[in-house]
Amino acid sequence: MLKGSKLYSILHNKCPRCQEGNFFKSNQSFRWKDFDKMHTNCEVCGESFEREPGFYFGGMYGSYALYTLLISVVFVCFVLWLQFNVLYVLGVLIPILILSQPLFFRWGRLLWINIFVKYDPEAAKNPKKIKPKW
Repeated sequence: MLKGSKLYSILHNKCPRCQEGNFFKSNQSFRWKDFDKMHTNCEVCGESFEREPGFYFGGMYGSYALYTLLISVVFVCFVLWLQFNVLYVLGVLIPILILSQPLFFRWGRLLWINIFVKYDPEAAKNPKKIKPKW
């Protein structure tokens, strides 16, 4: 996957502007204790990840779309195409959906911020000044 694409930023937990700094504090999606902890600014280019209050509500739509895509693909493949029993498919699918929640949460937020922030290959060389919060 090429650096500079939005998909690179989303799948590798990278800042959408410089694609070098990490977006979330932990690279491990399945550490239940801190899977949702984000940096306030990029450690490399200084891009702010805290846009405004409620900015990441839009990320819920992204994760909803990912859940819907997963459920649709599984339903078409296993129920319609391979003729599996719907209850068996649901019995396997529901735990998978619950366990994949941290991953889809992260991808939803990264997808949302990537819509609004453009990649800048020079961003790492020219970092933004981070304003103190006091």
